[in-house]
Amino acid sequence: MEKNTQQNVNTKLSTKQLTTIGVMTAVTCILGPLAIPLSFSPVPISLTNLAIYINIYVLGTKSTISYIVYLLLGLVGLPIFSNFTGGLAKLAGPTGGYLIGFIFLAIVGGIFVDHFQGKIYMHAIGLVIGTAICYLFGTLWLAFQAHLTFEAALWAGVIPYIPGDIAKVVIALIIGPQLRKQIKKI
Repeated sequence: MEKNTQQNVNTKLSTKQLTTIGVMTAVTCILGPLAIPLSFSPVPISLTNLAIYINIYVLGTKSTISYIVYLLLGLVGLPIFSNFTGGLAKLAGPTGGYLIGFIFLAIVGGIFVDHFQGKIYMHAIGLVIGTAICYLFGTLWLAFQAHLTFEAALWAGVIPYIPGDIAKVVIALIIGPQLRKQIKKI
């Protein structure tokens, strides 16, 4: 009986974890709408993935919960997606694949940060793999939505964004471990 009770306790989220998830969801809600529209693409330059990278460092695999809460808040209409938009139409629109792909970014990045503690090169690999999966979802959906070939969708929604996304990964790799240490102290 005691073992079963202990197991149930371990699967629940602590008050600290719930609070941190809420705070990181709020950070994503603040950074997510900040975007620069581009004339050649329906995909803006967004800070959403930077928010998720930071989220991954703070929460590890639980960053997925934070992102899903953010996604649900946006789907019910809060203007927290890029360019202060929200609603189901955003998910069904050209950038919807990236919104879904961010779930996998959070999962993969979180696994790498949780399982390779202190190994920044492994964190970088996890963030890059997660971003590539997000790119795949985004590109496939953009190609479908905009009636583009896969290659054309890559040029419209991925290739021009790679340098900025590399910079965001580097920023996360620099400040993320410090944030993680500070959060663990609390």
